[in-house]
Amino acid sequence: MFDYSARPELLKDRVILVTGAGRGIGAAAAKTYAAHGAIVLLLGKTEANLTQVYDEIEAAGHPQPAVIPFNLETALPHQYDELAAMIETEFGHLDGLLHNASIIGPRTPIEQLSGENFMRVMHVNVNAVFMLTSTLLPLLKLSQDASVVFTSSSVGRKGRAYWGAYGVSKFATEGLMQTLADEVDTVAPVRANSINPGATRTSMRAQAYPGENPLNNPTPEEIMPVYLYLMGPDSTGINGQAFNAQ
Repeated sequence: MFDYSARPELLKDRVILVTGAGRGIGAAAAKTYAAHGAIVLLLGKTEANLTQVYDEIEAAGHPQPAVIPFNLETALPHQYDELAAMIETEFGHLDGLLHNASIIGPRTPIEQLSGENFMRVMHVNVNAVFMLTSTLLPLLKLSQDASVVFTSSSVGRKGRAYWGAYGVSKFATEGLMQTLADEVDTVAPVRANSINPGATRTSMRAQAYPGENPLNNPTPEEIMPVYLYLMGPDSTGINGQAFNAQ
């Protein structure tokens, strides 16, 4: 496991947007960031899930989060602009962006992968991530010390059979992270890095490995040290790096 111990006030007053914040790793990250003082913007497509995370953060006495229902699969360019305008009006800037939301798509040989399924996975995992990043970058540049964290995978660092669209989308994610990191390096107070969460006890993992005993994998809460490290000031200057949570 990534070795890092975060001080309680690590993210005090930081405004951090988490995508896919309604469950799994996204929900764990949102609650962990809030517990360390951040104002967390909970973005996801299922409002009921986001509201549950909101209620848990509120009940714990952490800074009040915000619920942002937003479907990355269907959102149009003007909706990204509206999202950025809303964040600017309400919060003035953005200190952190965790790209957590992804879909896995069919695990099948490329020969049997439909174009529709390939494009759907690429749209959610790559196009939407690009749209959010490019649209929110001006708000991140208004921060003293902003961090963009992309979610990768081991199959996005070395190709593996039958991971099709998902694997390709994670290679693209690494490319987008590296491109952004090189562009902002030394010219903006923004850094970009990626995290491979590894095998984690989530519904996506269960979908990918139905025969696996989920209890053999750590919970999302257990892999949070690297998520805290990259979102806080201790990682200032770390840019363009690919991290493993485990």
